[in-house]
Amino acid sequence: MFIAQGRFRIVQLLRAVPIRWRILSIALLNSAVVIVLAVLIWNGAKVLGSAWDDVRQVRESDKILAKLESETSRLQNLIHRYINQPSPDLFAEILLLREAVLGTLTTRASTDPMLSGSVEQLERVTSRFLDGFGELRAVQATIARTYNEQVLAPTKDMAGLYSIIEGATGHRDALIWPALGKSREAFTSLLVAANTYYLSLAPDSAEEARRNTDTIEKTIPVMTDLAENDLQRMALARLKVKTAELRDGLAKLSEQLTNRTDLLRNSIDASQADAIGAIDDLSTKMRQREQKAQETFDRTLAAISRRVLSIAVIFLGIIMSAGVMIALSIRLPLAQIMASMRAITSGDYDRPVQGTTAKDEVGAMARAVEVFRENAIAKRKTEDELRASKEKAEGALLELNAAQQNLIDAERLAALGGLVAGVAHEVNNPIGISLTVASSFARRAEMFESDLKTEQLRRSKLDEFVRTSRDASQQLVANLQRAGELIQSFKQVAVDRSHAERRQFNLSESTDQIVASLRPVLKKAAITLSVDVPEGLLIDGYPGAYGQILTNLFLNAVNHAFADGRSGTITITARARGTDDVEIIFADDGAGMTPDVQRQAFDPFFTTRRNEGGTGLGLHIVYNLVTQQLGGRMMLESRVGQGTTFRIIMPRIAKGQPTITDAAADGTSQWPNRTMSST
Repeated sequence: MFIAQGRFRIVQLLRAVPIRWRILSIALLNSAVVIVLAVLIWNGAKVLGSAWDDVRQVRESDKILAKLESETSRLQNLIHRYINQPSPDLFAEILLLREAVLGTLTTRASTDPMLSGSVEQLERVTSRFLDGFGELRAVQATIARTYNEQVLAPTKDMAGLYSIIEGATGHRDALIWPALGKSREAFTSLLVAANTYYLSLAPDSAEEARRNTDTIEKTIPVMTDLAENDLQRMALARLKVKTAELRDGLAKLSEQLTNRTDLLRNSIDASQADAIGAIDDLSTKMRQREQKAQETFDRTLAAISRRVLSIAVIFLGIIMSAGVMIALSIRLPLAQIMASMRAITSGDYDRPVQGTTAKDEVGAMARAVEVFRENAIAKRKTEDELRASKEKAEGALLELNAAQQNLIDAERLAALGGLVAGVAHEVNNPIGISLTVASSFARRAEMFESDLKTEQLRRSKLDEFVRTSRDASQQLVANLQRAGELIQSFKQVAVDRSHAERRQFNLSESTDQIVASLRPVLKKAAITLSVDVPEGLLIDGYPGAYGQILTNLFLNAVNHAFADGRSGTITITARARGTDDVEIIFADDGAGMTPDVQRQAFDPFFTTRRNEGGTGLGLHIVYNLVTQQLGGRMMLESRVGQGTTFRIIMPRIAKGQPTITDAAADGTSQWPNRTMSST
């Protein structure tokens, strides 16, 4: 009870404050919450930003260390490949990678705040690693020179000496030949073992090379004792010297290869291991720093979340309490107003509106509803008066619809009457000529019969009669055939006009029939008619409506585009538009229309020749036939002095909507929603 009374007093106090200030107070509370939360988030964001910068910097430093580790490992691998199989491409790649390592140290590691204190150690280890490659290249050059000068050169001389000895031996049965074969075989094995040792550092190959050298040296005294001539003995003495040189060269090569291996292990591999160790130490420090920064980040984020949640809960309680009280100060009076509105809408105008004495906006609404109630009472009285007036107006509207239908029927009959008069005049010419030819032919026949009875017939007269008869029959056939074509065309057009039946028709044939019925009008005007309708366009629709459309457009062009005997051209073209539609274009190069005339061209009873007997229904009928009976669209484009184009797009299968005359018969008005474009 006390809670309800307290709430009522608060609501009354709040109603003394304008609603806009009540709503603004909620907005101010929300703004205060946003400001406090923004300050908290901003302070926390600074701490979070610092921690995140540390994390990001550590990760960047890790990327640099990973890059250095990858580059040094790859450089070590390339050096090993170069030592085993030297090539200019490998050497160039080593130099490029060496510059990349130095560049990473000087441009990235030295400027990185996390690595700047350890760059000197990394540079020292890396420099020792790279300097070792220079020493290794010098040793490799010495090894190559030793191999070429003290191994390959003696073997080449020894191969020549063996050839001399073999050439100086006269036959295969010589006593020296077994020892020579054994020595030569040992030389071949020595050569293979020496090359294998040089390329792969295999200890077995070195031992085999020494063993074969011993074999050669042992066979030389034997071959000297068995020599048959001075040339053999001289070659064997020289072979002994070259074998001794080869032994010394192999020993020196073995020593140099051992030095290269020691240098590779101590300078290259050890330095690279030191560099990897230094990088691993730095990576460990980076991990520790990243973990510390991540802990700071998480701790700060948790603290911000707790503070934001606490403040949000406190302010949410305040805002909800204030919102409830403000909502009650608005909802309760509005409920009273809604009850009054429902009573008014249900017709209970006698119930007074409550709260009209309040000073806030809701009180103003209550007073407005009271005014609405008073207006509703006055409206009910006015409606009763208007109902009586409406009954009188409906009778007048029926009379206007009947007058409209009469005008439309008169316009259609006038167009058909013009066709009848023109066709009658056109048919009169071939029939008159046929009558004249038939009369002349009858007189000729009578004269021929008279000559035949008097037996004065000569061959020349018979030939003349035959020739005259043939000419007369040809003229009769041509003129009567022309009259028949005109009558047939008019008959089909007239049937289509008088019977609004739906059937399938050939667009080209129907167009030709309609144009044939319009030819008499063309003879009275200096107008050229051009028709381009392809064969094979079949339409399932209303040929009568199509004929009336072309006739009205043609007569409209004759009367308006080419008024006062003006010459020009009318073109009728058609083409398929996809698989479902046909586009028909009726264009002239006549006077054209102004933009104002274009906007009203399809309106009923609009005409620019009112004083000359125009009804203003021609284009209105065309538009209704296209859009309603044929289910198509019609567009108009025109420029003053440049002619007019009517673009009709209709479906190949008509939608079968009722014509304007059918709708008018039902007492409904058919004012079209036009689609026009003026250029």
